[in-house]
Amino acid sequence: MSPRTRYEKEMRSEDVLTTSAHPDADVTIAVVVQFNTPDQSKFSYELNQDLTRTAIAALHELGARVELHDVAHDRDPNFAAIAAADGILVLGGGDVDAALYGHYDPVPNEGGKDRRADEREIRIIQSGIAADAIMLHLCRGSQLLNVACGGSLIPDVESANLNPPNLHKGPKGSPLFLDEEVQLAEGSIVRELYGSERLVVRNGHHQAVDRVGEGLRATAIAHDGVVEGTERIDNTWIIGVQWHPEEAQASPKDREILFAAFLEQVRARAASTEHETTGATYAHPTMG
Repeated sequence: MSPRTRYEKEMRSEDVLTTSAHPDADVTIAVVVQFNTPDQSKFSYELNQDLTRTAIAALHELGARVELHDVAHDRDPNFAAIAAADGILVLGGGDVDAALYGHYDPVPNEGGKDRRADEREIRIIQSGIAADAIMLHLCRGSQLLNVACGGSLIPDVESANLNPPNLHKGPKGSPLFLDEEVQLAEGSIVRELYGSERLVVRNGHHQAVDRVGEGLRATAIAHDGVVEGTERIDNTWIIGVQWHPEEAQASPKDREILFAAFLEQVRARAASTEHETTGATYAHPTMG
C-alpha cells in the first residue's frame, strides 16, 4: 500500500482568527496549538481548524485577548511570551509520540505524530506547573499534561479490549464525534463546576490517559474505566479534559461553563498579581 499523500495546505494564524477580542478585553490567553501535522489529511486539517476557531471565539466572547503559539512551526514558540500571558490554553492535535511514555511497540491507527511539537508542549506545561500558571488542557493537551507529569497513555483505545467497546469515537464509516457520559470525581474542579456526578461530553479520541502522572488525580472516568479528566493536586487551577468542549456539536452551555471558569481563575490571578505589584511599599532611606 502506498503512503497517504499529505494535505499540503498549511494552517496559519489568520485561518483561525475569525473573531476579534472585545475592545475592553482584560486578560491575555496564550493558546498553544499544533497547527499542522507531518501526515495531515484534508479532514484532519479542517477539523483542527474548526476546533481552534471555536476555542478562540469562546475566549473572545468571554472578554479575553488571544495570542497564538504554534508548536509545529520550524521556529520555536515564544516561550517567554507564553509564560508572561495571564493564562494558558493547550489545544489538541496529533498523537503523542509513544516513546515519551515508554511505549516502543507499533501503535495502531497512529496519526499526526510530531516529537518536536510534543517536546515543546511538555516544556510549556512543565514550566507552567512550576510557575503555578492557570492552565486548561483539551484532548491532546490533557494527554500531554499527563505525560509531562510522568504518566502514560493508552496508545490506541480501539485495540485495548475495553468493555464496553467504542465509547470514545464513532466507528469507521460514522461521524468521528459522539456523546459520551463520564462520571465526575467528588471534590474535583469539574464536579464543582457542573454540579453533577455525571456529565455528557463530546468525544472523538483514540488515545487516552492510562497511568495518572505524579501530582495529578483523575477527575472524570468513562464507563469503561478510561480516565477522561485530570487536575493538578497542589496547583491552584491546572486541569485537563480529554473531551472536546470546543467541538461544533458540543453543548454551548457546557463549553461556556468550563471556559468561563478558566477565565475567572485567570482574572483572579491577574488581579492578585496587579495588587502585589502596585501595593508594594518601600522604606525611606535612613538619614544619617
